[in-house]
This record gives sequence, structure tokens and C-alpha cells, in this order.
Amino acid sequence: MEIAVWIVSGLLAFAFTVGGIVRLVVPAETYGAWPNQQWIRSVPRLGVVAISVAEILGAIGLIVPVLTGIAPILTPIAAVCLALIMTGALVFHLRRKEWPNVPVALVLIALLLFVAIARFSGV
Repeated sequence: MEIAVWIVSGLLAFAFTVGGIVRLVVPAETYGAWPNQQWIRSVPRLGVVAISVAEILGAIGLIVPVLTGIAPILTPIAAVCLALIMTGALVFHLRRKEWPNVPVALVLIALLLFVAIARFSGV
């Protein structure tokens, strides 16, 4: 079970880090032209930056506390916080009828809750 939690945590950390960095670096006009990413044109730049920074910090929180043994309680908290961010994203995409983004958000929420429950239980 611990190996599965580490694999899922690593994949989630990678996905949120890459997603956050890309949204910080790539201009909104370019990023918004990518498939299923038109939403970025509807969100103020400060909002995109805040979401991106929160995702990067959350990704760090998924790995570093448990890996170092320093405040490992932060790992499940980071997973719950990222799940809340993704729940907001889910609602946002549902309201905009951006159907291709809905399954992605649901899968990420499920994986984040898996990590949170496993880490809260001491795995």
C-alpha cells in the first residue's frame, strides 16, 4: 500500500508542478489556444498566478514533509487543499459546460483523497 501511495503522490506532485509552472510561464493567449484550456482567458492573471502558486506549493507538500519526516502531517493537509482547489475547478468547468475537463478534475480529486486518507491513517 505504501508503494501505491508514493507512486500516486509522485504522479500528482509532478502533474501539479508542471501544470503550475506552465501556467506561470506560458502567456494566457498561447495557453488558452491549447485544447481544453480556454478557461484561462476568463480568469484574471492574478487568479491564474494564485492558483498556479498554490498548486506548486501543494505539490511540494505532497512529497517533502513525508520524505524528510519533518511535519509529515502537512502531506495529507496538502492533499486535502489540492482536492479543494480541484473541487473549485470542477464547479468552474461544470458552470462553463467544459465537459472534457470534468473527468480530469474528478480523477484528480479521487487520487488526492486517496493520498490524504492514506497519509492521515499513517501509511
